[in-house]
Amino acid sequence: MFIQPHLNFEGRCDEAIAFYRSALGAELTMLMRYKEVPVDPNSQAWGPSPECGEKVCHASLSVGETVIFMSDGRNRGNPTFNGIMLSLSVRDVAQARQFFTALSDGGSVFMPLGKTFFSPSFGMVTDRFGVCWMVNAAV
Repeated sequence: MFIQPHLNFEGRCDEAIAFYRSALGAELTMLMRYKEVPVDPNSQAWGPSPECGEKVCHASLSVGETVIFMSDGRNRGNPTFNGIMLSLSVRDVAQARQFFTALSDGGSVFMPLGKTFFSPSFGMVTDRFGVCWMVNAAV
């Protein structure tokens, strides 16, 4: 069994992809826009509206050893990620500082990066899209 994170950015997915590529060195491995979705007239699934054509239906972003699925969801303009955090484990304090600083750009820090009883460098930040991150240097 495997759990795959899938984040809906409600119309801001292209912006999120660019941000995570810059902030985390993520690699875009797949991108499909709504205009590219095959239409099946016999399907009960909802189809994309014409105004959503350029929006992201599905994207895959590799971040280190992890793949995060992303989309624009229903394109409502205001992504919410309440109750969810992504934990980013890195190799050392310098890398923790680098990624924490990058994720903080346009976001808000709610636990500054610092030494804890379980890590030489740990902090929590909500990025500019509302995604909460725990950055943790390996012990």
